[in-house]
Amino acid sequence: MLDVSLRDQLQTYLEKMTQPIEIVASLDDGAKSIELHELLEEIASLSGQITLLRRDDDQRKPSFAINRTGSDIGVRFAGIPMGHEFTSLVLALLQVGGHPSRTAQDVIEQVRNLDGDYRFETYFSLSCQNCPDVVQALNLMSVLNPKIRHVAIDGALFQDEVEARQIMSVPAVYLNGELFGQGRMSLEQILAKVDTGASQREADKLGARKTFDVLIVGGGPAGAAAAIYAARKGIRTGVVAERFGGQVLDTMGIENLISVAHTEGPRLSAALEQNVREHDVDVMDLQRAEQLIPTTDANGGLVEIQLASGATLKSKTVILSTGARWRQMNVPGENEYRNKGVAYCPHCDGPLFKGKRVAVIGGGNSGVEAAIDLAGIVSHVTLIEFDSQLRADEILQRKLRSLPNVDTLLSTQITEVRGDGRKVTGLRCKDRVSGESQALALDGIFVQIGLLPNTEWLKGTLELSPRGEIVIDERGQTSLPGVFAAGDATTVPYKQIVIAMGAGSTAALSAFDHLMRMPAAATEKIAEAA
Repeated sequence: MLDVSLRDQLQTYLEKMTQPIEIVASLDDGAKSIELHELLEEIASLSGQITLLRRDDDQRKPSFAINRTGSDIGVRFAGIPMGHEFTSLVLALLQVGGHPSRTAQDVIEQVRNLDGDYRFETYFSLSCQNCPDVVQALNLMSVLNPKIRHVAIDGALFQDEVEARQIMSVPAVYLNGELFGQGRMSLEQILAKVDTGASQREADKLGARKTFDVLIVGGGPAGAAAAIYAARKGIRTGVVAERFGGQVLDTMGIENLISVAHTEGPRLSAALEQNVREHDVDVMDLQRAEQLIPTTDANGGLVEIQLASGATLKSKTVILSTGARWRQMNVPGENEYRNKGVAYCPHCDGPLFKGKRVAVIGGGNSGVEAAIDLAGIVSHVTLIEFDSQLRADEILQRKLRSLPNVDTLLSTQITEVRGDGRKVTGLRCKDRVSGESQALALDGIFVQIGLLPNTEWLKGTLELSPRGEIVIDERGQTSLPGVFAAGDATTVPYKQIVIAMGAGSTAALSAFDHLMRMPAAATEKIAEAA
């Protein structure tokens, strides 16, 4: 199953194993079991540290466990972890085989110290770029702590379980049989949910931080670029982010980043974070900013950022790069059926709707691309656009028109999402020209109608545009002295990764220039307050 290049690369990785492992397969006579057995035989042939066994005793077939020989350490996969999950498979082999994780030592100790009985199940799809982070985090936890068990399940292969649990969005994580969480989660986020005292301990540590020269709020491309440019000036730099990587983490294919022919959002986010951490930057992840307090005499001439955890950070200058999120339809039923048929990531959740009828809302590039991708999976796609014409590039529209299982409704307004209390059953929409209303029977609705800036917490503090964007000038300066902004949260006209990176760099240079121009008396006063 593996091509020569991938096989050679995997063999090199497996040389890092220090302890023997057993791969225990549970199979039946089906085609997928045969395919999995071939893959496992090939993997076992690459290392003398691996023994392949077959027991057929697990209820899920095909599935397999990776166990450290003579111990109770192991992980399990139900399905064939290729696609985005192949990296999860490789890491599981290495970590069960004794190769140490690069995770921070304090996080490793936090996992090891967890007490209790934890049985995690994660449903993933092979096309989901968000799923590997969750699978890999829970696999690592099960390797570090024998009280934790994890099985990663291909939802497309085990449709009966998906139907029984009404799973319509991946990754979907269950803990001891109860829904634990949906969507991308990092190891630290998972720990914050199971280790109830972690949040307060982290808040206490954050409150003890010294004053920053530049504090960046947001860890997307703009925030990462700002952090690197600021740190290279030799000034004290911090990044506080709800999730490092931001919206890029939810982006599938990226083909317009200059000098990079193709990459994927999670890969780019990982590269950005690694680049930031190579510099002297204090990265404070999983922290949501709730209030900005501008420079006043009362706070010693410092800008303050209050966090949801209760901690307060102080800085001489601040760069806001909080990014944006998917815009919602804001119609009855949308929130009620979110992750129950209303979805925002066709790549992640599309495979769960195989053979079903879905709608895509939005006729821009994102909407048309989603409709094209889904048409290869589902039985029928209805693309619905509010405007009288599609706004996507013509090359995408031509591809869309060539697909026999796609219909397009123009000048159409969504008025309601319908469901049976458990999942989506359809929607109601209105023709904006005739005023005529109709109901569509559907199993899923994929919303692709643009972005909203993450700036609600700034209302009344600094100048925002009518659309809620932070108003900036050509230097990234906001209406508040010492406060700059960059990226999709601002009035910059084009929301693109490469533009956000440039804007973040500009904001950092402007913040440094602001620091250099501060009067000596003000600098001394800030130093005393710090």
